[in-house]
Amino acid sequence: MTGGSLGIRSGSYGSLDKQLHNNINSINGVLPIQSARKPSKMLKEKERLFHWICKFAGRKKVGMLLLCLISAAVFVWVLYVGKGEDGQDVVSVGNISVNNSITLSISESLRKHGPQSNNMTFSLALPPPPPAVFLGYTLPPGHPCNTFTLPPPPADKKRTGPRPCPVCYLPVEEAIALMPKVPSYSPVLKNLTYIYEENLSRKTEFGGSEFGGYPTLKQRSDSYDIRESMSVHCGFVRGSKPGRNTGYDLDEIDLNDMEQCNGVVVASAIFGNFDEINQPRNISDCSKETVCFYMFIDDVTEAYLRTSGKMGGDRKVGIWRTVVVHNPPYTDGRRTGKIPKLLVHRMFPNARFSLWIDGKLELVVDPYQILERFLWRKNATFAISRHYKRFDVFTEAEANKAAGKYDNASIDFQVEFYKNEGLTPYSEEKLPITSDVPEGCVIIREHVPISNLAACLWFHEVDRFTSRDQISFSTVRDHIREKTNWTINMFYDCERRNFVVQKYHRDVLEHMAPPLPKAVPPPPLLPPPPSPPALSNEPPVKPSTETSPESIVKAPGKRPPRRGRDRRSGSRRHRKIVADARDIDSS
Repeated sequence: MTGGSLGIRSGSYGSLDKQLHNNINSINGVLPIQSARKPSKMLKEKERLFHWICKFAGRKKVGMLLLCLISAAVFVWVLYVGKGEDGQDVVSVGNISVNNSITLSISESLRKHGPQSNNMTFSLALPPPPPAVFLGYTLPPGHPCNTFTLPPPPADKKRTGPRPCPVCYLPVEEAIALMPKVPSYSPVLKNLTYIYEENLSRKTEFGGSEFGGYPTLKQRSDSYDIRESMSVHCGFVRGSKPGRNTGYDLDEIDLNDMEQCNGVVVASAIFGNFDEINQPRNISDCSKETVCFYMFIDDVTEAYLRTSGKMGGDRKVGIWRTVVVHNPPYTDGRRTGKIPKLLVHRMFPNARFSLWIDGKLELVVDPYQILERFLWRKNATFAISRHYKRFDVFTEAEANKAAGKYDNASIDFQVEFYKNEGLTPYSEEKLPITSDVPEGCVIIREHVPISNLAACLWFHEVDRFTSRDQISFSTVRDHIREKTNWTINMFYDCERRNFVVQKYHRDVLEHMAPPLPKAVPPPPLLPPPPSPPALSNEPPVKPSTETSPESIVKAPGKRPPRRGRDRRSGSRRHRKIVADARDIDSS
């Protein structure tokens, strides 16, 4: 029998002669020793030690001594290895969590798979990839904002209108540290593009405009069929870039500056010189450097700001960077104002978050604190306050008609159209939805596909029907909720009034009577200088220490009492005296 027939490769496992030699040694009681092609140094030392032990093992005393030493060494080695394995099996690295999802630890490879060689090895379990979306967070236990509750409204019968209420904000530094590093989750919709049409077709059933693209009712219905990838009308239809030959045209320098805004943008608008520009208050230095404050104005407002000296050559009015809008698509300034209000994500393509406030409002809280309180802490992508009084669309429509906000026929047509689509009055069956009517002067958004789609569809309801966006809000929201689990954070109106202060429109301010100047009391009359004494032979008369009231002169520094206060206090004393007289007469 040859080595080839035995299947033995001499190059890998040694020659046949060596194998026969090992078999003979095993018969004589000596363990065979396999050698590789190039035995290692450690193996050679083991062989020498083994031969040395065998040489002296025949002697009785030496053999017993070696046996005891070997037993003790084996016992100590077993204890040491066993203790090391127990300690190393439970070794773990402290968890490192990001968005509560990534955990780094050492796997128990020895316990599960056993040692692979003489050297103990550990296998490091790689953490899962970081999440691609923001999953929210919770404040640590014991944080005061966790137990914060709204106090009951003050019982003031003289003041029954809306008023602000306290809100638990985080400090600006903490709010900035909690800013999400990745976008929030967008249910169903992942990719949203916008329709561009150079040659518009005006074959629409009713409503619409060139700026909006005249979408048909079929296109409107398709836009509510939420899919993973969608292309919808979203204003700026006639131009390849929003603000460039689209209607609502902007200067190239403004477009370039707006593209550089890649974080948070605070936007507002004043058209027709309708309001005064209100400067934000309580803004941190970090927000002044990192937040974009943009005020959209028209030619009329720009002319007023320049002639009044409020706007300089840098196009800034205080903290606001003004942007002049040319060729507005609507003659109604209120409808034109819906473009920066609802389509801010189109004009700021790189911004992640936006805060819209009406031109009549004054911002009094830092934007990062507002975003943390109403978006990030709630894990929401769209936040808007509910109306302080009305929560039903039908009631809101009647209130708009009574106040003359729009012509009654158009409002009735819009409400009837929504009613045929399934709009019903608000009831408890719609819970957890708490209202169908928003107070739309403030909108807080994260620019993710689903919230951008909601803003686009809401704008086209305003473009097709009336400009009263409170009437169309619930229709857009409910259509999207039918296909997704997307929710909107509708917070209390009193919370909105905590971070914005409402001012009067310019026409109201001009018709208001100027405040009366404070009445300055006339200076008291000085006594006439005493006349020189007449020469007389009569002896001088000593003046009396008693003086009459008529001769008392009040000190110049003392103010006389107010007339109104005197009348009120005198009338009270008079009423009290009369009441006492009645009591005396009755007794």
